[in-house]
Amino acid sequence: MSQAQISAGIADNSGLAGANSGMTTADGTPLKVSLRRAQRRQRLWALLLVLPLLAFILVTFIVPVVNMALRGVEDPQVYETMPNTAAALDDWDGEGLPAEPVFAALAEDLKRGYEEKSIGKVATRLNYEMNGMRSVIMGSARKAKRLTGGPYKEALIDIDSAWGEPATWRMIKRQSSPYTLSYLLAALDMGYDDNGDIVLQPEEQRVYGPLFIRTLAMSATVTLFCILLGYPVAYLLANLPLRTSNLLMILVLLPFWTSLLVRTTTWIVLLQSQGVINDILVWMHIVDDQGRIQMIFNKTGTLVAMTHILLPFMILPLYSVMKTVPPSYVRAARSLGANPLVAFWRVYVPQTVSGIGAGSLLVFILSIGYFITPALVGGQSGQMISNMIAYHMQKSLNWGLAGALGMLLLVLVLVFYAVYNKLIGIDKIKMG
Repeated sequence: MSQAQISAGIADNSGLAGANSGMTTADGTPLKVSLRRAQRRQRLWALLLVLPLLAFILVTFIVPVVNMALRGVEDPQVYETMPNTAAALDDWDGEGLPAEPVFAALAEDLKRGYEEKSIGKVATRLNYEMNGMRSVIMGSARKAKRLTGGPYKEALIDIDSAWGEPATWRMIKRQSSPYTLSYLLAALDMGYDDNGDIVLQPEEQRVYGPLFIRTLAMSATVTLFCILLGYPVAYLLANLPLRTSNLLMILVLLPFWTSLLVRTTTWIVLLQSQGVINDILVWMHIVDDQGRIQMIFNKTGTLVAMTHILLPFMILPLYSVMKTVPPSYVRAARSLGANPLVAFWRVYVPQTVSGIGAGSLLVFILSIGYFITPALVGGQSGQMISNMIAYHMQKSLNWGLAGALGMLLLVLVLVFYAVYNKLIGIDKIKMG
């Protein structure tokens, strides 16, 4: 093509662009403006269509999560119920006992809190930090109404000797802020000593650290079991004739149509000492009647029941990915000299890694927060961190500690997600 022809083509294209830029709609509006308006309306309609879903997620998921996370750092009891004491302690340096005005402020707050019946909240909160503080606060509040004049320092110490301990006042000063790290430290098996320094709890009092480790270990074990059991099933589903695979798929989906509570309690019948499995083992003379295996109300029961319940969440992603793998790849590998095992391992399995990743991530995140199954079949050794969160929510009513544990569990899941994305890549996860 000659230079003149090229120049003529460029001129024609420029003229066409100029003509298009000058095009208008029937009402005289430029075409570009009209297209932008149409696209803006489409985006607005799309937003309106998904707005109910966004509102539902906001109300039922994001707001409760944020609310519970805030409970792990909020500490308004002392600040709101004993404002005079909190303000008076601002100027105290933490050495020795506070001055008389601080004791006077405490006496005033105790009187008002007792009359308004709000002092019990402070007593319960401070008892989390120092054992015996509930009886100290409640007893002092009942007797404080008899204090009509100073000096309050000697009078309050006479009521309870705990008011003569600097450690008591340092603890109250530390809890006088509307926000605290106490719950998060307790969730990490840490706390404050008498001097206000952060220290680890004694080894015999460390509960949550080992529980977090157990939760991670059991979740990883359940995920591994689901891979080992789910991969062959998914392979059969993807490669058997359609009629047979459909029947197997119904069996895989059948647990979803059964109550989670029913599936869990069924394992109690099967695994207990006098249960079906132990009876079969005795009948086959594998164990004697006195040597029945304890498989329930321990870690074994939790692993078995959770693997059974979460297995479909591994099979379905694997199946959907395996259906996209052409069988001709393995046949080509075998025609080139690879034996069936090598062809399967080096050709077929790498193409299903995305399904393994999707199933593993799904099963691990579900199992790390499981509650019902460990509560029913876990016993003492099969409990997970979710059971401790439920205990503080329902029995001890320490919602602050429950919120802190929940926050750490959420952070743990996000860290695992970030590590997975860094090492493998979340974009490689496929559901088919």
